[in-house]
Amino acid sequence: MGARNTTCFFFLLLCIFLSTGPSIASDVLSHGQSLSGNQTLVSRQGNFELGFFTPGNSSSNYYIGIWYKKLQPQTIIWVANRESPVASPSNSKLTISATGDLVLLNHDNTPIWSSNSNLSSAGSYLAILLDNGNLAVTNGSDSGLYLWQSFAHPTDTWMPGGWLGVDKITGEYQRLTSWKNSDDPAPGLFSQSMDPDGSNQYVILWNRTDIYWSSGLWNGQFFSAVPGTKESTAFNFTFIDDKDRKFASYTILDSNVITRYVVDSSGQGRQWYLFASSQKWTTVFTQPLDQCTVYSLCGNFGVCDDKNPTVCSCPDGFHPTKVQEWDLNDWSSGCSRRTQLKCGDGDGFLKMVNMRLPANLEKLMIGSDKGCELACKNNCSCHAYSYGSAGCSVWKGEVRNLQQRHDGDGGGDTLFLRLVASDIPSSSNSHRRTLAVTLGVVLSAVVLVGAAIVIAWAYRRRKQTRASEQAAEGSVIRFSYSTLQRMTKNFSDKVGTGGFGSVFKGVMPNSTLIAVKKLEGLRQGEKQFRTEVSTLGAVGHVNLVRLCGYCCERSQMLLVYEYMSGGSLDAHLFHDGCTFLNWRTRYQIILGTARGLAYLHEKCRECIIHCDVKPDNILLDEEFCPKVSDFGMAKLLGRDFSRVLTTMRGTVGYLAPEWISGSPITPKVDVYSFGMMLFEVVSGSRNTRSSEEEGDHSFYPSWAAREVIQGNAMRLLDPKLEGVAEAEEVNNVCKVAIWCIQDSEERRPSMGQVVQILEGVLDVNMPPLPAALQNLFPQDQDQDPIRHSQREEEQDSIVAPEGST
Repeated sequence: MGARNTTCFFFLLLCIFLSTGPSIASDVLSHGQSLSGNQTLVSRQGNFELGFFTPGNSSSNYYIGIWYKKLQPQTIIWVANRESPVASPSNSKLTISATGDLVLLNHDNTPIWSSNSNLSSAGSYLAILLDNGNLAVTNGSDSGLYLWQSFAHPTDTWMPGGWLGVDKITGEYQRLTSWKNSDDPAPGLFSQSMDPDGSNQYVILWNRTDIYWSSGLWNGQFFSAVPGTKESTAFNFTFIDDKDRKFASYTILDSNVITRYVVDSSGQGRQWYLFASSQKWTTVFTQPLDQCTVYSLCGNFGVCDDKNPTVCSCPDGFHPTKVQEWDLNDWSSGCSRRTQLKCGDGDGFLKMVNMRLPANLEKLMIGSDKGCELACKNNCSCHAYSYGSAGCSVWKGEVRNLQQRHDGDGGGDTLFLRLVASDIPSSSNSHRRTLAVTLGVVLSAVVLVGAAIVIAWAYRRRKQTRASEQAAEGSVIRFSYSTLQRMTKNFSDKVGTGGFGSVFKGVMPNSTLIAVKKLEGLRQGEKQFRTEVSTLGAVGHVNLVRLCGYCCERSQMLLVYEYMSGGSLDAHLFHDGCTFLNWRTRYQIILGTARGLAYLHEKCRECIIHCDVKPDNILLDEEFCPKVSDFGMAKLLGRDFSRVLTTMRGTVGYLAPEWISGSPITPKVDVYSFGMMLFEVVSGSRNTRSSEEEGDHSFYPSWAAREVIQGNAMRLLDPKLEGVAEAEEVNNVCKVAIWCIQDSEERRPSMGQVVQILEGVLDVNMPPLPAALQNLFPQDQDQDPIRHSQREEEQDSIVAPEGST
């Protein structure tokens, strides 16, 4: 009896299962099928997945979206019901109708979202998730014809193979529209599309009305404000303009690179790259570069300040309108008054100095600041006024696009913002200043001559000592050109010359030594230059040369660094007359340099690729502690890699194969250069020389690599060391060097791994001989190629497996 009951129970379960409909193919949803709960579609090669997800920290709202299947954390590229979340995926379902519409149904079969495919008749329609991230609806009889596709209806992301343009027949514009914030994929206020005026350029808009960035017109090869679209070797960019539509599209050229373009909730468009070797998203292009250029980023009455870590803030007397949204860096709700205006004598004005004035001003024909104030005060709808060289300006209604300017920015004015008088901060500071002036007058009457001398001396020293104090505190400051002239004795003491300009020794008023680099050939605007310098100034590590300040004046661009009294590493290795470096010092220099590069690659907020690692750019202090210099040059030439590729080619002898092939540049180019530099530190000779061991005149790195693989690493040691070195350390350094110069960047270690090996945390395998050292120099080929081939197959990783010896 029990057996019969069990059989009936399982038969009942089978009937229930079959009644739900046919099973879903891995990448296809067909008519009659549905997707709900944890069910997903996965593209054929496993690149992308479609299903229900919850964004950010949200736990109650579910959306249908597409994301990268193999990447963590989850990265969404498309959302269907971005304005209409569902409460439970188990009670909702995505299905395809008989007329080819993709439809998301709620628990009561109420449509939440539809693709509105507008197909006229029923058919055997299928929805297919493709391996480029495109969700396409096809007729089963012709799977190659896409009747609807998500690439034609992007959300905030533009994928390779997708397009962005305008349909000339219907007049429909495609738009990338930002998420509201990280917890809410609903359309935000920022969008990118082709210019609504019909011109051949792209624009980013606030609220689809105010343009604050444009690409420049297409000139047949590239957009005039984005020259990288022509020069990039990472992707192929095309622009099509025919009788039916006008659009741009791009495809990626390297299968090892994943990329996407996103208009994010900060109002900026960003091109993100992920390299197979790093598995970490990196921003390589941002537009506009200055975040405060984004129109109304901080909302009504909000103040944008790119020097403020929180970017947006509220003026005195105001508070965030929606605190929870501000916590998510969604400032669009702006600021609200703490106390409502009384519209009368109870109101006053908050003085805000050095501000970028709000948009939508109204000019009044009033000839005095007092008259301008009264005109605003007597109008209850007037919220702010400003009086300057341009006359009287008032703002009625919303006050948007406020920005705090700083010394040297230019374009700042004084704004008077209307507040209830009780909310205006106390003027006690003014009283204290008045008291100080009064005391100064009394004291000057007593000791007039002495006070005058002291005041004059203090005035002259103030600007000089201020720079010294700020530099000592670690902040990046702006120097005037005349100040740097005085500190460097009119640039008379040149201590070095590099690819980016000359370096001069200087002395600050507090006797601190500095190194001033005069940059040459830098084509960059002042605002972008200051932004990059500010970013680099925040980078701090014991093995990185500290950036103290800068100057940007009269087309002169200079950088001020801490002075390194020990000089450069190349001088000690290759030039006579400098301090001899023993092996212990060399090993510490190698380890310190590796730590500095690892910090740039892995610890900075944005990965910094040096692009020119060599002994000349490793500076030493008085105790021979190494510090990497010039690490900011690539960033100062532009954040997009295309400009780096076309203007920075490194130095011969240290170039990774990627430079020559034109492949995208990753941190592994620094690893390659570091490996070449290791040969020089060990041998005390340039790596471009020929080996002269036993009459062998082959390319030095090729000879060195063969010697190390054959167990003769000590033969590479600088003769000046007379064999005094730790053999195991020499052997490990040489093996690391060969791993670093492998042809394939995937085979090269990260700088973090290099540090762990040099610190003794990880063991290192014997490396294979890089193929390029055989192919480029036939006379250097191993005498036992079969043995070498076997070794190359066996040793595919730099790190020895755990437990191995």
